[in-house]
Amino acid sequence: MFDDFTDGSAIVDGIRIKAIQGGTGPALLLLHGHPQTHAIWHKVAPTLAQDFTVVAADLRGYGDSGKPDGLPDHSNYSKRRMALDQIELMRTLGFESFAVLAHDRGARVAVRMALDHPHAVTRLVTLDIAPTLAMYEQTSFEFARAYWHWFFLVKPAPFPETLIRADADLYLKQTMGARSAGLKPFTPEAYAEYLRCLQDPQTAHGMCEDYRASITVDLEHDRETRAKGEKIQCDFLALWGADGVIGQCFDPLKEWKQLSDHVTGSALSSGHYIPEEVPELLLERVRPFLRA
Repeated sequence: MFDDFTDGSAIVDGIRIKAIQGGTGPALLLLHGHPQTHAIWHKVAPTLAQDFTVVAADLRGYGDSGKPDGLPDHSNYSKRRMALDQIELMRTLGFESFAVLAHDRGARVAVRMALDHPHAVTRLVTLDIAPTLAMYEQTSFEFARAYWHWFFLVKPAPFPETLIRADADLYLKQTMGARSAGLKPFTPEAYAEYLRCLQDPQTAHGMCEDYRASITVDLEHDRETRAKGEKIQCDFLALWGADGVIGQCFDPLKEWKQLSDHVTGSALSSGHYIPEEVPELLLERVRPFLRA
């Protein structure tokens, strides 16, 4: 799926962060969401590589990246730690500063990265998220019903892990396939990659720890950020799917303006999985922003 890309993986914090690299020009980091891998970018990464040195990485706990056992406070899966993974990966590859294009869970990592490492992140694009703290504080029946996995995955181990491991294919179909576009956006090659990685028993634990961190240590960090009045310093483009849950249950741009004085954005004619549902439309929106 990634012709002309090479392996760019690195060992950081004692674990392997899987990454591929391709293209030339300014550095651009691509981060995926749940329950996927860097394969989500296969429809857009080759075009982006015409203008940028593209690095597409698997988050800690996902894909072929390391999946350490979660600590009691889940801090080793905090978005702060996961962001630092990617900072250290990019430094290993020779990039002290770079733009970030990120979807779903990866976008939450990218937001924390921009807050904690303002000199590293030059431009930020998030896809189909609103701030984590705002989403939990404004949880409605409609949101909870659609994002049931937010409340399932955080249950103590090994309950959710056991159920996911029992039928990884069913889990993918009930998360990815139950969204507005169904399974149509996912090529057989990409779906097979997601399934292969989820069939690793440790992936279920890594994913759950990502979400467990989000209801504990991540909220602490987000509240500290809000109390200190800290904001994202770089230019920031927030995009979301018009047919997705984020735009229907929240006002994303209003929420992001509380964290950034430099944010613009809008809905795209898409569901949740923007890079696979509307790759051409995504490229049309992000290429001018990233080039500026």
